Amino acid sequence: MLFRQLFDLQSSTYTYLLADETIRDAVLIDPVFEQFERDRALLRELGLNLRYTLETHVHADHVTGAWLLREAVGSRIVLSRRSGAAGADRYIDPGDLVTAGAVELEVRGTPGHTDGCVTYLAVDHRMAFTGDALLIRSAGRTDFQQGDPGLLYRSIREQIFPLPDECLLYPGHDYNGRTVTTVGEEKRWNPRVGGEASEDDFVGYMRNLGLPHPKQLDVAVPANLKCGEPERGAVPLRPAWGPAVRTFAGTPEIDPTWVADHRDAVTLLDVREAAELTGELGHVDGILHIPLGELRERVAEVPADKPVITVCRSGRRSAQATVILEKAGVNDVANAAGGMLRWRALGL
Repeated sequence: MLFRQLFDLQSSTYTYLLADETIRDAVLIDPVFEQFERDRALLRELGLNLRYTLETHVHADHVTGAWLLREAVGSRIVLSRRSGAAGADRYIDPGDLVTAGAVELEVRGTPGHTDGCVTYLAVDHRMAFTGDALLIRSAGRTDFQQGDPGLLYRSIREQIFPLPDECLLYPGHDYNGRTVTTVGEEKRWNPRVGGEASEDDFVGYMRNLGLPHPKQLDVAVPANLKCGEPERGAVPLRPAWGPAVRTFAGTPEIDPTWVADHRDAVTLLDVREAAELTGELGHVDGILHIPLGELRERVAEVPADKPVITVCRSGRRSAQATVILEKAGVNDVANAAGGMLRWRALGL
């Protein structure tokens, strides 16, 4: 099974990708709205078919990317029946199975942080995704959004702690850079619910945290109650000028065939050294030539009336050129994928 742990810095949210390495079907747990391009790029680069997006609960600190991914790649949104959210494709209950090829996840109800909190447990009990129910040396807050500390205590003790001590636990968040824990570690060392902590101990602890409400609370909860669907027209899935996409490395990229077909509608910026323009690969007629090492100082020479397509030998230097241009305020820009090597291979 292919496994990736992804991180959103703004909300300290972990997103998890699991996929069958043979048939390439995948699931994504707790995707983040602002990381949609990142997640779509990773799916594309790894050749994965996203079957499901799985929510551990209705989040209060970020907006889910589930709706965007469904619109872009046709995945189905999976959410607890107790979540109160509208717009999901499948509502799950404790004991249900979610499968995508070799990926098999059992649904365990772990309410207390919210009514609809679930933990996704691999059927071999080697790993579990606990959302905000159990965090690393911590537990999800219970002071708003149907929070119930007594219920959360019982959820953790009855649904998570009976798992094998070596079972890996992957939380929905961590604010200290920690990535994974185990059932055995949390049973022994969790200061809120581990060791000899009683339900009264846990309830007293949780009721006296004194935390401020999440910064995105007023935006995130209403949006997540409709699976992250934005206001109509608020978020274009692709740039209006052409079919550019973001790579997993974060750079905008476009197919060179489209560039050749729309040559008059774009500025083609070649960032190779001058000697390369007359070398084996040659160059495209009518290019703007600015070597990469001079681009920062010469950005003003790049016309602003058309989208800018950057090109070099292999697409590596021109990818960095898009970074420089975007930082300089050039928004309609993309790298010609594969550079002049691919341009020539395609007979363009």
